[in-house]
Amino acid sequence: QAQLVESGGGSVQAGGSLTLSCAASERAFITNAMAWFRQAPGKEREFVATIKWGGVSTYYAESVKGRFTISREDAKNTVYLQMKSLKPEDTAVYYCAAGLIPGTMAYEYNYWGQGTQVTVSS
Repeated sequence: QAQLVESGGGSVQAGGSLTLSCAASERAFITNAMAWFRQAPGKEREFVATIKWGGVSTYYAESVKGRFTISREDAKNTVYLQMKSLKPEDTAVYYCAAGLIPGTMAYEYNYWGQGTQVTVSS
């Protein structure tokens, strides 16, 4: 079964930057799209960004557009989320997900990582 492993989370002050990585165990299991979601305490998991394998098509949540950039390195089966101008409201556990289509709903993704904590202090 495909495994997704996130890394790169941590604590940063508002205005700072972090880059998250998500390594997929096997490309064969990752058919079409990769995405990042996040979940803050007491809140539902929300979509952050998605990207299609083999292409450059990306899509972002309005709350992160212009600050976050999703990219992928096919040769390494790795997806990145570069986060800039971080705000306290970006604090959450960030999850990597893989699925058939680059949707914005969690149920559209079949595989999930264990999550990595991002904490932004004011």
